[in-house]
Amino acid sequence: MAHHDTKFEGWVAMDKSAAEGNMVWQAYDPKPWEETDIDIEITHCGVCGTDLHQLRSGWGQTAYPVVVGHELVGITVRVGKEAAKTGVKLGDRVGVGAQNDACQCRKPPQTLKDHSDCNACSTGNEVYCPNMTLTYGAKYLTSAGGKSMGGYARYHRCPAAFAFKIPDNLASEHAAPMMCAGLTAFSPLVHFGSHYNQRPTSEKLKGLLVGVIGIGGVGHFAVLFAKALGAQRVVAFSRHADKRDDALALGADTYIATAEDRNWEVENAGSLDLILCTISSSNMPLTDYITLLKRDGSFCQLGLPDDGQFNVDAAAIASQRRSLTGSFMGSPNEIREMLQLAADKAIKPRVEVYPMSEANSVLKKMELGKAKYRYVMVNH
Repeated sequence: MAHHDTKFEGWVAMDKSAAEGNMVWQAYDPKPWEETDIDIEITHCGVCGTDLHQLRSGWGQTAYPVVVGHELVGITVRVGKEAAKTGVKLGDRVGVGAQNDACQCRKPPQTLKDHSDCNACSTGNEVYCPNMTLTYGAKYLTSAGGKSMGGYARYHRCPAAFAFKIPDNLASEHAAPMMCAGLTAFSPLVHFGSHYNQRPTSEKLKGLLVGVIGIGGVGHFAVLFAKALGAQRVVAFSRHADKRDDALALGADTYIATAEDRNWEVENAGSLDLILCTISSSNMPLTDYITLLKRDGSFCQLGLPDDGQFNVDAAAIASQRRSLTGSFMGSPNEIREMLQLAADKAIKPRVEVYPMSEANSVLKKMELGKAKYRYVMVNH
């Protein structure tokens, strides 16, 4: 449907030095066009910590050259014949997160291999598909193939199944960071909240006491969504007191500065039903945090340290039947649910907006931890 004359160009990372602010603006090849695809003219793209990890090959070798960015919002300018069957139309405002595709239980000739027995995709858990395609630096499963390129660019091409309409009353600069940071917090809150009750979305955490460790990009979303989902009490944790006022303004009921408040782990032991940990340090006092849980409480790790290692006292888990678990982004259904909740509750994350042309300098600010609490870049 309606071919739009697009020139795919963006901030291309050629090697690890890109993480130091050395991305190069140039043309690149998008994935080969398929009728299941859409082309999006990008208006906004959030800056995620994952972008830095990938730029410097922090989680394994990155497939350079690559365009990062997986919190993008824009306007559809081309819609394939099969893509139109998903309901997306030319001119729609859509968002794309960190997942660009999944096997979707397809088999040849749609894909190179037979994926018809994928449990994740058949149960609506596409984010856990073992053959998923990330939004940048990954290969597509279809016969057309190609490599995914992200949102630090003018245009983005992707399968329509992983692009989501943005509600009219949700601003693009607020929707963009929700596509990864927001979803990373929202998904486990809804998932673990469902263990306790089957109430409507806005009451998923009703009666529960929730802790959030790390008040940054993901953490500030965790506070916002925990309150919107009906948590009885939200306790925010950070090393120092400098984020206390912000955390309370976001909706936290209590703030604990772990490097300054004495005996915090003793005074708050056994007090929380669920803890989301957003920090990416393998040196955090994990055992102390786990002892904050009630019996049968869950500690959900979201941040991924470069070394991937944690040390924990097994007795802290076993003695109260506590669970140490994790969560990875969220499913398409959760994305739609999150966007609608954000629109209904008028949730507004804290964002700082910069021109896309300043991407290299924005990355440097991100590396220094200056974001309060999410950078969003805009194409002018």
